[in-house]
Amino acid sequence: MRNFVITVLVFVATISAVSCGENRVDLPPMPSGVQSISLMGDTLYTPEVSPELFDDQNEKFLEALADYRVDPEDAENIIWLGRRAAYLGEYREAIQIFTEGTYKVPEDPRMFRHRGHRYITLRYFDRAVRDFERAEELMRNMPDVIEPDGLPNELNQPVSTLKSNVWYHKGLAHYLNGDYQQAINTYEKSLNELDLTDDMQVATLYWYYSALKRGGQDEQAGHAIENVTADMDLIENDVYLNLIMVFKGLFDPERMMEVSDDSLQNATLWYGIGNWHYMNGREERAIDIWNQILSTDEWAAFGYIAAEAEMARDSSTSSE
Repeated sequence: MRNFVITVLVFVATISAVSCGENRVDLPPMPSGVQSISLMGDTLYTPEVSPELFDDQNEKFLEALADYRVDPEDAENIIWLGRRAAYLGEYREAIQIFTEGTYKVPEDPRMFRHRGHRYITLRYFDRAVRDFERAEELMRNMPDVIEPDGLPNELNQPVSTLKSNVWYHKGLAHYLNGDYQQAINTYEKSLNELDLTDDMQVATLYWYYSALKRGGQDEQAGHAIENVTADMDLIENDVYLNLIMVFKGLFDPERMMEVSDDSLQNATLWYGIGNWHYMNGREERAIDIWNQILSTDEWAAFGYIAAEAEMARDSSTSSE
């Protein structure tokens, strides 16, 4: 990719200065070009960004880097430097940046919210939960605020807020850990206490339903999605809406398994359809679909991580 080596050299030199000393978070050391180890024990290499997306994100990263250099104490500058690093696949470095932020502006819940997100990406679910719990404490007496998107939708209209993102990702971390009741409790808090946009409500209901079903609360799961309809006018979460329609028996899951050009969307869809088979007693079919996800390169996608968590649990159970 154009300018990739130059950008990374600038990036690494900067982050080494940012995150040195006692403020550096204790991540296990990894070889160059490796972000983490999967739940299955596989090496997760820094993902390549498509040339089309890279040029744009590289430019925005360099802008964030320049802003940070002007004022490295500013919370917005720290957050955007970390977010832009993550969009380039440098998740470990993003965590270091947000960690620096927790020391410079320790009362800002956004540092813990964003670091928790990237802990999920790197499979540190317990650390993610602790960060979201800290963010929850800090934002308790704060008004909710819209969170700007780093990768805007087609309408350039944000659909989530700080509080909805903290609880959404906290619930997801619990779900990925197999702590379904904790996930249920977290999603109920979001659904009951926040004025969610339709997009955020559908995304939350998707994981809430899945946690209820996996936790054996079938009747409550059915009630949770009974008011969700196929004609809801969403901006960006149509995939979750379509999966809820599968759960309701209204959409054909096999037709939705058709491969699209959007590999991230495929991971989301396939995990949900595999989960639908699993929840209905077709474990072998579910495992086939989840293995199909794991054969792709979308290891940072939530659908991929969820499939990986399922397969890791299945492997652990089989070996007992």
